[in-house]
Amino acid sequence: MDNLRTLFIFGLLIVSLLLWEAWQTDYVRPQQAAQQASSTETVAASDSSQTDSADLPSLPATTSDSGLADLPNMNGEQTAAAKSASQIRVTTDIIDVYIDLKGGDIRKLALLDYPVDADQPDVPVQFLNDGTNPFFITQSGLRADGIAAPTHYDVYQADETSYALADGQDTLAVPLRWQADNGLIVTKTYTFKRDSYLVDVRYDVENDGAEAFSANPYAQFNRTRPGDDSMLLYTYTGAVFSSDQNEYKKVDFDELDKTAYRTESTGGWAAMIQHYFVAALLPQSDAGQLRFYGNAINSSNYTAGMFLPQLTAAPGESASAEYRMYMGPKETHRLEDAAENLDLTVDYGVLTIISKPLFMIMEWFHKLTGNWGWSIVLLTILIKMVFFKLSAKSYRSMAGMRKLTPKLTALKERYGDDKQKFNQAMMDLYRTEKINPLGGCLPILVQMPVFLAFYWVLVESVELRQADFILWINDLTAIDPYFVLPVLFGLTMFFQQKLNPMPQDPAQAMMMKIFPIVFTVFFAFFPAGLVLYWLVNNMLSIAQQWYITRKMGAL
Repeated sequence: MDNLRTLFIFGLLIVSLLLWEAWQTDYVRPQQAAQQASSTETVAASDSSQTDSADLPSLPATTSDSGLADLPNMNGEQTAAAKSASQIRVTTDIIDVYIDLKGGDIRKLALLDYPVDADQPDVPVQFLNDGTNPFFITQSGLRADGIAAPTHYDVYQADETSYALADGQDTLAVPLRWQADNGLIVTKTYTFKRDSYLVDVRYDVENDGAEAFSANPYAQFNRTRPGDDSMLLYTYTGAVFSSDQNEYKKVDFDELDKTAYRTESTGGWAAMIQHYFVAALLPQSDAGQLRFYGNAINSSNYTAGMFLPQLTAAPGESASAEYRMYMGPKETHRLEDAAENLDLTVDYGVLTIISKPLFMIMEWFHKLTGNWGWSIVLLTILIKMVFFKLSAKSYRSMAGMRKLTPKLTALKERYGDDKQKFNQAMMDLYRTEKINPLGGCLPILVQMPVFLAFYWVLVESVELRQADFILWINDLTAIDPYFVLPVLFGLTMFFQQKLNPMPQDPAQAMMMKIFPIVFTVFFAFFPAGLVLYWLVNNMLSIAQQWYITRKMGAL
């Protein structure tokens, strides 16, 4: 921040954010918690076949109007058997996965390269989890009307109980088989790859029966609402879709509570995102007409998914369908390689056009330094250089105001409590001395979009998560454990105040003196990377402002 006007604007933003957070805490979240507590259980834990069918996506209208009808082959005995189906474990170099034979779906997925905390390096983030807080799983199957077909409630068979990617092995295939009494055989194969969060899913159908088979392959994510966010940092968690009509569309849980989401497209994807991580369903580029959807299953569970084009197999013939899933961190390069527009899940908001180049530059600095903290420092310096002349104009205006301080004090004494005459005399003085009291505002306003864009780069970049800087700072996205950076930031604010003209109003002058303390407290709860950025920016601003003020003889 370059001067007290910027600090004041930033302070108003923080207060507004705190008020919004307080409203969420006092009213919205308790209501959501009460709704979730009153719910019997999540879909995964339910014992009724009626609830079981609730998260089955409706068949496309062109195929059937039966809605959420129960499966033709679903009965009490099969449901009970499905409940007791076992899981198989799959491990690669970067993920640890549990696949439930009921549905053949991923119920747990741990990200081995991403610890939950810098102090717990051996405990990985459990991205997908069939527990209750949060509940987040994959679901997929073949949806048919009046024909036996495996959905995510039918039980598959597997040859092994565990699979592991061996040294020197680049791919790992995990086949699961389902067979009906009418001679239909379905093989669902997962293919995992080394150093990849992409998982290939393929359905192979062999129709050895006497009747033609047709079904709609579907895949979806099923998850509950997230818990409380950070007190000061809000990040979006919910469904997102990409289609021919809209390359990136958020559909939050509140929207799904009101109405289901539906769209058709020849390309795109469906995903559930949260801070730093994304789970996305990626059809093949030549898949054909796709149907994307989002649903509210009950008061706590939501799905985001897609239907692939209809799969058909005449008697004695076979057919196949395939898609991919990305389930991992929002690493920009991985997302760009996985699918078009998937990198937009690194959500910089309306300032993406500025934030993306800033991240690219910071990433280039990281290649030079090998340290994300020094990358932040270097990028801050670069931004300061770009706006050097604008900042100089602002500081010259403030230096001119500072030189007028004795004359303004004399006017204050001359006119006493007559504010009208004092203000008139003050404006005459500004005209005589050719000083524009608002001259320092425009340069700051021009820079604010860049500052805010860089803020979102620091908030959204998973590359900074648990990234070391120096000494005690081993996570740039966590608060400074010893509050050294916030205290240094407060000191720079104090020194910068000494270079600025103080208000003539004693009450305003007192408020300015309190500002460094207030902002030090605020910044104590901000991620270290953000505080580092503001600290370096303040230090550079002080150096530039001191030089200009001294050159103009205002010190």
